[in-house]
Amino acid sequence: MPSYEWKGRDRHGNPQTGVLIGDNKDAVIAALRKQQIVVTTVKEKGKEIALPKFGGGVSSKDIAVFTRQFSVMIDAGLPLVQCLEILGQQQDNKAFQKIILQVRQDVEGGLSLAESMRKHPQAFDDLYVNMVAAGEAGGILDTILQRLANYIEKAVKLKSQVRSALIYPIAVVTIAVIVVYVILWSTSRTSSATSGG
Repeated sequence: MPSYEWKGRDRHGNPQTGVLIGDNKDAVIAALRKQQIVVTTVKEKGKEIALPKFGGGVSSKDIAVFTRQFSVMIDAGLPLVQCLEILGQQQDNKAFQKIILQVRQDVEGGLSLAESMRKHPQAFDDLYVNMVAAGEAGGILDTILQRLANYIEKAVKLKSQVRSALIYPIAVVTIAVIVVYVILWSTSRTSSATSGG
């Protein structure tokens, strides 16, 4: 049986860490829950370093679109599992589709939305998960998702603007380097031809 390193907080909010042996991550989380520990991370020992999967990334744009659509559906009163099912089926990015459907499965299995999303840090960062957890606790998930969508959309727009703004100076510097190189090269050829003559 694999052993898992875990971090979490007890019911008084004190940080706790340890190692547990279990069939899988879910079994470890369930065992810790019985001990009234809120788990933040669980990692299988020896598997902390994972190589990145090429072509399996989730872009900020995908997250922004998903969050916006999710907030509208929740606001319309659709059940959580149904929202995730619909959004998962219509997702073009196969890696993200797999994540959404896995989250739906975990929610259906009894985990909270935030706990289900925490299992996929490649798509949902700590800020996102904590905001969702706050929304669930306060019963304002639709409002929180709208704010998250606004935040991510602004971040995507800003990143795009920065990228566009950098194209011109990079192009100018590249051309300048080429021109200087050509001038130096032609000067060295001229001087070698002169000295050779």
